[in-house]
Amino acid sequence: MTDTKLPEVDLVTRMQVDESVAGSTEIDESLYSRQLYVLGHEAMKRMSASHVLIVGLKGLGVEIAKNIALAGVKSLTLHDPAPVAIADLSSQFFLRVGDVGKPRDQVTAPRVAELNAYTPVRIHNSAGLGENLSQFDKYTVVVLTNVPLDLQVIIGDYCHQKGIYVVASDTFGLFGSIFCDFGEQFTVIDTTGENPVSGIVADIDEEGLVSALDETRHGLEDGDYVTFTEVEGMEGLNGCEPRKVTVKGPYTFSIGDVSGLGQYKSGGLYQQVKMPKFLDFKTTSDALRDPEFVISDYAKFDRPQQLHIGFQALHAFSKTHGRYPRPMNYDDALVVIRSAEAFAGSCGIELEFDENLLKELSYQATGDLSPMAALFGGLAAQEVLKAVSGKFHPVKQYMYFDSLESLPLGSARSEELCKPLGTRYDGQIAVFGKEFQDKIANIKEFLVGAGAIGCEMLKNWAMIGLGSGPEGKITVTDNDSIEKSNLNRQFLFRPKDVGGMKSDCAAKAVEEMNPDLVGHIVCLKDRVGPETEHIFNEDFWNSLDGVTNALDNIEARTYVDRRCVFFHKPLLESGTLGTKGNTQVVLPLLTESYSSSQDPPEQSFPMCTLRSFPNKIEHTIAWARELFESSFVKPAETVNLYLQQPNYLETTLKQGGNEKATLEMLVDYLKNERALTFEDCVQWARMLFEKQFNNAIQQLLYNFPKDSTSSSGTPFWSGPKRAPDAIKFDPENPTHYAFVEAATNLHAFNYNINVKGKGKTDYIQALDSMIVPDFSPDSNVKIQADEKDPDPNAAAPAFDDAAELNNIAKELPDPKSLAGFKLTPVEFEKDDDTNYHIDFITAASNLRAENYKIEQADRHKTKFIAGKIIPAIATTTALVTGLVILELYKVIDGKDNIEHYKNGFINLALPFFGFSEPIASPKVEYNGPNGKVSLDKIWDRFEIDDMTLRELIDYFEKKGLSISMLSSGVSLLSHRTRRRSSSRLLQKTWMVRTSRCRISRSSLAGKGDASHGR
Repeated sequence: MTDTKLPEVDLVTRMQVDESVAGSTEIDESLYSRQLYVLGHEAMKRMSASHVLIVGLKGLGVEIAKNIALAGVKSLTLHDPAPVAIADLSSQFFLRVGDVGKPRDQVTAPRVAELNAYTPVRIHNSAGLGENLSQFDKYTVVVLTNVPLDLQVIIGDYCHQKGIYVVASDTFGLFGSIFCDFGEQFTVIDTTGENPVSGIVADIDEEGLVSALDETRHGLEDGDYVTFTEVEGMEGLNGCEPRKVTVKGPYTFSIGDVSGLGQYKSGGLYQQVKMPKFLDFKTTSDALRDPEFVISDYAKFDRPQQLHIGFQALHAFSKTHGRYPRPMNYDDALVVIRSAEAFAGSCGIELEFDENLLKELSYQATGDLSPMAALFGGLAAQEVLKAVSGKFHPVKQYMYFDSLESLPLGSARSEELCKPLGTRYDGQIAVFGKEFQDKIANIKEFLVGAGAIGCEMLKNWAMIGLGSGPEGKITVTDNDSIEKSNLNRQFLFRPKDVGGMKSDCAAKAVEEMNPDLVGHIVCLKDRVGPETEHIFNEDFWNSLDGVTNALDNIEARTYVDRRCVFFHKPLLESGTLGTKGNTQVVLPLLTESYSSSQDPPEQSFPMCTLRSFPNKIEHTIAWARELFESSFVKPAETVNLYLQQPNYLETTLKQGGNEKATLEMLVDYLKNERALTFEDCVQWARMLFEKQFNNAIQQLLYNFPKDSTSSSGTPFWSGPKRAPDAIKFDPENPTHYAFVEAATNLHAFNYNINVKGKGKTDYIQALDSMIVPDFSPDSNVKIQADEKDPDPNAAAPAFDDAAELNNIAKELPDPKSLAGFKLTPVEFEKDDDTNYHIDFITAASNLRAENYKIEQADRHKTKFIAGKIIPAIATTTALVTGLVILELYKVIDGKDNIEHYKNGFINLALPFFGFSEPIASPKVEYNGPNGKVSLDKIWDRFEIDDMTLRELIDYFEKKGLSISMLSSGVSLLSHRTRRRSSSRLLQKTWMVRTSRCRISRSSLAGKGDASHGR
């Protein structure tokens, strides 16, 4: 950075922004939807009042700027007047070849401004950052990248004094660092971001020991705080000040002294309360002398101190020589090493330096790698968001990271091979050398998915030149189109792209970033699955060097994993969940596959609980989601089947079980309650309200009165069972009215009735004209009282009164009389705020919560749970993608030692970084012609000539392998228990396969054991 002073240090050049939205305090939930589920509304509001300055706009600086702009702040200001150099294009994705020689900030700012109309982007025109330090007073956070260390100290110490937060970060090749100073008594509102724990109390003894109901794990940790409601006996605990928890076991915890609060009788809910945490940060100058470290890799526990000194030595070299050390230059490296030793000595630090580590730091000082910029850009941006929102625990105060394992072993590195060539890849060549750059350029890689991770992946691939060589190619496929909610984290897309296909738009965007990719990207719009094996066929898979997943569902990931195993292709897997992320390397003959381990099953609730005994809002939302399906989806589908499918009625009468209910529903929808007008839809909606929130509750209380007891004599309505109350409809109650309005619109959608333009007056008029009959409970209705009891309705025999069924069927109109008529089933879409889907589920859920006196949820939370939304934020996506590319370097190099690879697990909220060696694929031995032979149980296979099943089984038994089951696709061909009498044993394998299933490419799978291992 130049340190000359301009006359007006406060001059700010405003970029063109949408003045109607810029700086707005209203949060656009459709844009920020997924991020809101990470940060929350309050944190977003604090962010929207903050002003951020970023100094330095090479790859790292623009990554931070991109992530901050997407996140949304009141203003983002950029500063870097240095002229663009061709080497900047190694990682700075908003620069073009035509920008060389122009000021970095002038050409970068307009492109950053395109990312988010709500975030105005400005340029800070000051060449004298070290003078007139009051120029920083207008900023909430100052971010320093590519800034000399002595200038970092001057600015950092000033900002500490003024209460301005500072984040400083640098990358040098495969090395990176971050430093945070958020001042004294910085308040962290929520250190983890995890949802507060809650549960039902079973008992509280006189010592203050709380037991959770039915041995349900309480999920609390020592030092957490809880408060209570609905406790009987110890009423003094209800609404108490948060009490500190001491965990005594997975089902018990202590809340301390409860004397004077009475004797616990029954009931009670506990709720975790997030308490603020206060942190004191040292100034930059003090922290340099006495650093605190966050460990990024516990396998390199001693490195932070070494790199802390090494980075200072590197800055000292730059200050003395006016440049950083030359790539692979030993003399420059020696100066850095001696300087580091001198630094340590002057500070009284006894440290045995790893000279090879410091030598590499010097060798890579001019290196500029896109994945390292992505990694630290995501991390630094998240720290900025922590500073302005108080959400999540900050880095306190230094963190260093390196990925020296990514250095190539199969390509030469020398001063000659790593020197700058005047190309856009010079920043990468400085680290890896020209030979390895050529390898990268000629790779053929397949990217599955072009969403958030896919966009970041393509951007990184463009920067590193992947597939840009004469033999290189990138194939990307995604069958999804772009929605507004994607724009907040899928940064390659702009508002003009909404509705377009992701693969097309993403490819076009990265071709603009790096024109070398033009003609090297193949865009497909097909889902990768069994139904597209004619597209992704044997020739396609065999042509690939590797596969990278950017998917958001387990089924698709598992399928791609199976294909990679079959065709022996390396797979790079990754995923994010809010601030959490993970990466996995799958390598032929080395590691286990993605499918070798399974994620925990999705949370589900007992049907008995959902139907009759909810006790938390998640239960009522799940119930409301099912009510949506049973009211607006399944009936319309069934009606259409009756109208369109010949002999549907005859088939239905033979099904057994629910045929009477199906026929009655058809009569209602096509005759008795067929909607023809808006008024019909309103009255149907009103009756649905009455049935669900009044009649059903009256029936439940008839079966189980509030004063009833269980067989053991305890109150029936206790523990997890909350006694409900019926609701009387009130059109002036907003939730009651919202339910009727949403149900009316959805029912009208089913019948293709136009109800647009109808207002509350129209609804009230329709409601006033109807008579709601009184309800009388039915003594014949049976309700399951406990999940352990048999369901009286499920166990009931099929309705066998054929005469009654035929009488109901006779009421149905003949399908021919309704030619051309059909209902339109509702297809659930959570992200359309105008379709009443989430409105209905929110109202229904909250009405049921009102029945059972459960705390209600707003529309935002309901949408999250009902829509099974995966929280996402751009910072995590960027960081995780950086880690994947660092592993991709290793794959391209062809490393065959599993110890060189790393699976990553990160949580930016804590912050936590964990790395582990991939799990090796399991091996077994069999009898070969020359003795025992090792076999990889995942990756190895036997290729055989055509033979009978008997010959096949004998073939393996000779090798000491016993086949217990043989299958092809989903078809079972042979099983040990049926083998003796099976005539199929004498058939050729191809005959057995083709007789059992149709497949485009046949493969046999055997399951068995090695005989010697029994």
